[in-house]
Amino acid sequence: MTAHRFQNPSTMPPTRGYTHVVETTSPSRTIYLAGQLGMTPDGKFAGPDFRAQAVQCFENLKLALAAAGAGIEHVVKVTNYFVDIAHLPIYFEVRNAYVNTKAPPASTAVQISKLAHEGALFELEAIAVVPEK
Repeated sequence: MTAHRFQNPSTMPPTRGYTHVVETTSPSRTIYLAGQLGMTPDGKFAGPDFRAQAVQCFENLKLALAAAGAGIEHVVKVTNYFVDIAHLPIYFEVRNAYVNTKAPPASTAVQISKLAHEGALFELEAIAVVPEK
């Protein structure tokens, strides 16, 4: 059975809602998820505001994971791309509704000048590790 161990060593700086080290043991499957935008199935953005797009990103992440027989609880690493890093507090509010805040995934947040789709404010990619049955 796969086990995840989430660690924030006392020898490292404190975190702001992520885990420094996530260790997994096998047997397991690793799932790499492409960057998810805040777009609905009809190809339109969930809204012009950051919160709506972030919520839709997480909903899309859930759907992608479900297609592979996984769930958000299997996510061990996320990479977040922001057009405006000032949205980070809103991101944490949205993310905390989806992840186990006592053992959140390892995370990277980056501000970039533009995403691939005009109007996109946020993109989220993830890696999940799922126990083999």
